[in-house]
Amino acid sequence: MFRKILSSAVIGKFAFGIAVLFLAQFAAAQFEPALPPIADPRDTRFRGVQEDWSSPALNASSLKPIQPLVFDAGDYPGYSVELIQVQWRWGDPLDLYVMKPKGVKKPAVILYLYSYPSDTDTFKDEAWQRAVTKDGFAAVGFVTALTGHRYHDRPMKEWFISELQECLAVSAHDVQMVLNYLAKRGDLDMDRVGMVAEGSGASVGILASAVDPRIKVLDTLDPWGDWPIWVATSPFVPQEERASYVTPEYLKKVATLEPIDWLPKIKARKFRLQDATFDSETPDAVHSKLRAAIPASAAVVIYNTMKDYQAAIIDNKQMDWMHKELLALPDPAEATAVAGRSSSASSRDLVHINP
Repeated sequence: MFRKILSSAVIGKFAFGIAVLFLAQFAAAQFEPALPPIADPRDTRFRGVQEDWSSPALNASSLKPIQPLVFDAGDYPGYSVELIQVQWRWGDPLDLYVMKPKGVKKPAVILYLYSYPSDTDTFKDEAWQRAVTKDGFAAVGFVTALTGHRYHDRPMKEWFISELQECLAVSAHDVQMVLNYLAKRGDLDMDRVGMVAEGSGASVGILASAVDPRIKVLDTLDPWGDWPIWVATSPFVPQEERASYVTPEYLKKVATLEPIDWLPKIKARKFRLQDATFDSETPDAVHSKLRAAIPASAAVVIYNTMKDYQAAIIDNKQMDWMHKELLALPDPAEATAVAGRSSSASSRDLVHINP
């Protein structure tokens, strides 16, 4: 598994062209034991919490958010950074990096969720922070379950792929709980929420968007999916473990979290699939199935070579689509006023027709 994690960081960490990743740090973050144990048996704050791993929706779960811990992570020319630790289940505190542009009241906000095994190093990088805030947008970064600082108090044999059902469901729930937290802050425009997601993070983004309409614009790069084919053929899966992941028991657990099934149900007003067909982490057959499953209104961008992809991300150009679509969203107050006028006009017409 260790070898596969390192190779994945090389293959999959496009991070939309704005993250500088340090592979040695990734590996260390995944395998250093936690001191002291984060999953402390004496922590009784989450008694009664239940979580349904069979669905990305929160209906059947009862997560319990506690008071966040907020740290001032830095003040820089043009933007500020906060590190917030949030938690709603036992033994799983989540680090959020919130970056806000200066001089913008209630900016639109974009969530960033990269692929396993990416840790929070990207969100600490000042070049990345400047890039995601320079056009007046807020950025919120966090990582998926059993990833980076969230990997602790587990036997080494348990990791993202072996616990795929848990990681997908928990991470999709986290997206929605993060949105709940951001809404309560009151300093962000929650009517203009975007999400940028890559690899396994893109799979999570699809699941979350299919059950939560608050994500208005979703931009994905190379989501994982079609689990029977993916786990059987992806080079990301260690060969010595593969047999454990093609069993009926394993596949039955992840079947309800199949991105291909949830793609047509996406609630985002605008959705884009960026497909780097040269990335071998996702098998060719899966690339084709994902493209076939997207809604008819979705935008598709295909990169056949690394050169194609690099040309698309020069000067952070890949974010232009997200920014344009967020800014194009109608103002809720204006939409309400238009709806009211339309309703009044319809009412008058009915009176005229039926005196």
